[in-house]
Formats: sequence, structure tokens, C-alpha cells
Amino acid sequence: MANTVRATVLYDAPGPKGRRFNLIITIVTVIAGLAVLFWVGSILSENGQLDANKWTPFINSQTWTTYILPGLWGTLKSAVFSVILALVMGTALGLGRISEIRVLRWFCAIIIETFRAIPVLILMIFAYQMFAQYNIVPSRQLAFAAVVFGLTMYNGSVIAEILRSGIASLPKGQREAAIALGMSSRQTTWSILLPQAVAAMLPALISQMVIALKDSALGYQIGYIEVVRSGIQSASVNRNYLAALFVVALIMILLNFSLTALASRIERQLRAGRARRNIVAKVPEQPDQGLDTKDNVNIDWQDPDYKDLKTPGVQ
Repeated sequence: MANTVRATVLYDAPGPKGRRFNLIITIVTVIAGLAVLFWVGSILSENGQLDANKWTPFINSQTWTTYILPGLWGTLKSAVFSVILALVMGTALGLGRISEIRVLRWFCAIIIETFRAIPVLILMIFAYQMFAQYNIVPSRQLAFAAVVFGLTMYNGSVIAEILRSGIASLPKGQREAAIALGMSSRQTTWSILLPQAVAAMLPALISQMVIALKDSALGYQIGYIEVVRSGIQSASVNRNYLAALFVVALIMILLNFSLTALASRIERQLRAGRARRNIVAKVPEQPDQGLDTKDNVNIDWQDPDYKDLKTPGVQ
């Protein structure tokens, strides 16, 4: 099948010279990147950071059971609790932000704008001191409660704004049609607007969940046991800071990748109109018809291989 040249909304497809120039730039970039990696590896090797004794502690199960796994559990626990609470709080504040009651709108707006402007670490330190001063939570749970509070208030405020903007992005005809059918404002929001807004804002929501997972590492500053703190403790014992931080980074990458993959699965189901309770189930899709449609590509009708989708038999 002959190669086709398609126009995009950003720039025209490059010609022979442009493709040759892009290929040269790509090759130079790859060579430069490999050279930098070789240089960094040489320096690390000279300093003994790549020696086997720096990495063998992670083959020992005691390193994982004593340091890494308890820290990983702390990270997951704080992230899960804060994400659930942030979703509840964000939904409540987001719906209050678009409420017809002016006082409620202003109240939710003040909370959202206040906690969006405060750094997460400041919220954690403030909560830690407040909980300790007034004995709000047991001393053993101080750090955990402070981390969850900081992540919940910040991410809940951001999610509320995402929800508000998602609903505001929907066509006004959606609300008007629901009102014309006799639906109340609450029924319109919950049955018409919110389900559509969730599908539209799902990528932003998942991005915020990933941020919550990563920000749990800030609990290190108030003594919370999470995977970064556990990795550094392991490095202090084994004197292998580079190896320990590399393993911690790899764990965080795997966690975030898994969360992103799960989000992609849910998004595909929502967009296919097949949101099931079993999110692992395969989404039924039509087989590839061999033709590109206007939904996923801009056809260049001047291309010799162009086929009119309305009358595919006409050449």
C-alpha cells in the first residue's frame, strides 16, 4: 500500500528534505543521549556505585520485609484514603460551586481557592501540629492523619474545580432539555450532567490521583513511614543510596503506570458506553475496517489514494 500524505491541524506533512532533516536530528539526538548515558555510567562505575555489593541487598528478602514493603504499604494506604476522601470532598464542593444558592457557592469557592493556594507540605505540617496540640487523633496515627488531611484538602479542592469545569464544558442544551422535560435541578445534575462530566474529566482526575500518590512522599518531613523514607533508611544501613533511590523510583513508576493503565481501561469503557462493574472485562470493539474515518484522521482529498467514504466505489 502506497504511503499517503495527510494534512494536520498543526502543520503540513514534511517533504523529502524535511524528513531527511528530521532523521538527521533524530540520529544526532540518540547518539548524544547514548554518549551522556555512557559518561554518567563511567563516573558511577569509577565511584563504585555499580558494584554488585551495592545492589545485592535487594536480593535479600529481609531488606524488603524490614524496609521497602512497610514503606510501600504506608504509601498505598495514605494514597487510597486521601483519594477516596478527596473524591467525596471534591464532588461535594464542585456541586456546591455550581449551586443555585449564592451563599453556598461563595462558601465552596472560598474553601476551594484557599486550599488550592496552600502547598501540600504546609497543610501536612499544620495538620500534624493541630492534631498533636488538641489530641484529635492518637499519637501513633498523627503522621498518617496529617498526610491524609493535607492530600485530601489539596486534591479535593483541585478535583472540585475539575468537576465544575467539566460540567461547565457541556452544552447548555443538556440542562435546558432536562428542565423542559420537567426534571428538577438535582435530577438534571446527577442524571444528565454529572455522568457526562465524569467521562470528560476522567484523564484530569487520574492525573490528580497520580499526584496524590507521589505527594504522599512529602510525609517524610513529618516522620511518616512511606516508601521513600523506607528506601533512605535501607540505604543508610547498606550504604547504597543510589541503588536504593533507583529501586524506590522504579516502584513509584510501576505504581503510576499501573494506575494510568487502569484509568485508560475505565476511560475506554466509559467512552464505549459499556461501563461495567468488572473493569477488567474486555471492551467489545468493532474490528478494523481498513478505512480511516474523519473521527480519527484528517483526509487529504487531493491525495491520489483518497477514497470518498460516501461513495467508496467511485475512484
